[in-house]
Amino acid sequence: MDALASLSPVVQALVATLFTWGMTAVGAAAVFLGREVNRKLLDSMLGFAAGVMIAASYWSLLAPAIEMATGGPLPAWFPAVIGFLMGGAFLRLVDRLLPHLHIGETTPEGLKSPWQRTTLLVLAITLHNFPEGLAVGVAFGALAAGLPTAATSGAAALALGIGIQNLPEGLAVSMPLRREGVSRGKSFFFGQLSGMVEPVAAVLGAAAVMVAQPILPYALAFAAGAMIFVVAEDLIPEAQQGGYVHEATLGVMLGFAVMMFLDVALG
Repeated sequence: MDALASLSPVVQALVATLFTWGMTAVGAAAVFLGREVNRKLLDSMLGFAAGVMIAASYWSLLAPAIEMATGGPLPAWFPAVIGFLMGGAFLRLVDRLLPHLHIGETTPEGLKSPWQRTTLLVLAITLHNFPEGLAVGVAFGALAAGLPTAATSGAAALALGIGIQNLPEGLAVSMPLRREGVSRGKSFFFGQLSGMVEPVAAVLGAAAVMVAQPILPYALAFAAGAMIFVVAEDLIPEAQQGGYVHEATLGVMLGFAVMMFLDVALG
C-alpha cells in the first residue's frame, strides 16, 4: 500500500486497473478447465458482480461526491444527481450505437454491423468494463485534490472489489465462445481482451479530474451512474437467464456485503 501511495494518481490508477484486467484474465482462463461451467455457479457469480458494483457505486463514488460538494455554491445533492444521470445517459447512448451481443441473446444491439458473434460478445463485456475502469481512475484522481474523503486505501479497496467481480465477467466471455467452437486459446484471448479497456478508462478518468478538479463530484457520480446502468441493463438480467433466481439474488447480497466491508474497513 505504501509503495502504491508513493506513485502519482494516474500511475496508481494504471497499476490498479492492470490488476483488475489480470483478474479478468484469471476468470477467462477457466476455459482451459472445460467447455461448460455450472449454470447455478455462473448465475451466482454474476449476481455477486452486480452486488459489488451496486455497493461500490454508493460507498466509493456517490457518498464521496456528495461530501465533496457540501459547502459549495450548489446544493450538495446537485452534482451527485446530475453526474449520476449523465453516466446512465452516456452508457445508454453507447449501448444504442455500439454493435454488441449480450450473453444468451441471438439478436445484436446497436448499429448494424457485419462483425462476427465473437467480436460482438467481447464488445458487450467491454461495454461493462469501461465504467469500472473509469470509477477506479476517478477514485485515484481524487487523491490529487487532497480532499479528506479521498484516500489511497479507499481507492485500492474499490480496485480490489472491481477485480474480484471481474472473475465471472472473464468467465462469462470465454465459456460461451468455447461452446460455439472457438479454440480454447482464442476463447481465453477474447475473454481477457474484454478487460483491456479498464486501464485506458482509468488513466483517462484520473487525468481528467486532476486537470479539472471542480468536475470531481460530477465525475464520481458519472461513474456511479454508468455502473448502475450496467447492473440494471445487463448483469442482473444475465444472472437470471439460467433460472437460478434465488442463487443470483443471494450472490447480489453477498457481493454488496463484501464491497461494503472492503470500502468501510479499508477506506
